[in-house]
Amino acid sequence: MSSAAVTTASASPATSTGKSVHARLGAAFSGRLVIIIPYVWLLFFFLIPFVIVFKISLSQTAIAIPPYTPALDISGGFSGFLAQLKQLNLDNYTWLTQDALYFNAYVTSVIIAAISTVLTLLVGYPIAYGMARAPATIRPTLLMLVILPFWTSFLIRVYAWIGILKPEGLLNQLLLATGVIHQPLIILNTYTAIFIGIVYSYLPFMVLPLYSALEKMDYSLIEAAKDLGCPPTSAFWKITFPLSLPGVIAGCLLVFIPAVGEFVIPDLLGGSQTLMIGKTLWNEFFGNRDWPLSSAVAVILLLLLIVPIMLFQRAQARAQEMDR
Repeated sequence: MSSAAVTTASASPATSTGKSVHARLGAAFSGRLVIIIPYVWLLFFFLIPFVIVFKISLSQTAIAIPPYTPALDISGGFSGFLAQLKQLNLDNYTWLTQDALYFNAYVTSVIIAAISTVLTLLVGYPIAYGMARAPATIRPTLLMLVILPFWTSFLIRVYAWIGILKPEGLLNQLLLATGVIHQPLIILNTYTAIFIGIVYSYLPFMVLPLYSALEKMDYSLIEAAKDLGCPPTSAFWKITFPLSLPGVIAGCLLVFIPAVGEFVIPDLLGGSQTLMIGKTLWNEFFGNRDWPLSSAVAVILLLLLIVPIMLFQRAQARAQEMDR
């Protein structure tokens, strides 16, 4: 064997080893990058904005642009920051506990969001179940029909419901023409209109998780239950519904969370007398120009939504550990 062949043979393992090391490093970097990107996204689009809003909520209203005195300003150095920290107060949060308007707005928002979530679940579950049991050839078409409303503006869709629900709207004209009613129904500017608007607007957010859970279910379990003499209703509540619970929970969270802070639907369909925290926040921010108080309202609203979700996730993680 020549010396060149020996050199080539000895260099080949080293080259392959170097390539494998680079491949492992590249795979490790790619895996970490996939994990890092969501955290970077949350940092820039959630944590930093939240810190800014929280900082504004600790300041005081002032006739200036922007209309508040900066709190925890670091431009004065470390000593100035410590001096501001000693003078820090929670007057805006204290005011929220003293004025019943904000408490009532929070409670009303939670109640409306909870009722809307239940109604959306009652409407969305049969739709998702029908989609999951439909032939595989038409499921993509049904899925497209569910997401079709997203192709138009959310605001335009809400305005369309004004034309449907107003006293001289399409719904009343149809009911009057068919003789079902003799006087126009007053639906617009009521809580009924708000429920209709929320259910319609957030129905896809309920249907899609439910469809995903129901499509993966093994329907041979239902057939086995029927063979053993289980009635269809009992089979649904003992097999189908428990297996679809992850989709139910995900859909309820996707509907309830944005519905609590909803502003457009209560403002357009509910009228000026509707009391929800989204409208209250908008009035404080744009009407009263009280940025610190409106920021405090937003912080409390965020904590009101995040804390139950964190508790639920912790309880779910414990349940999974106990199952193992």
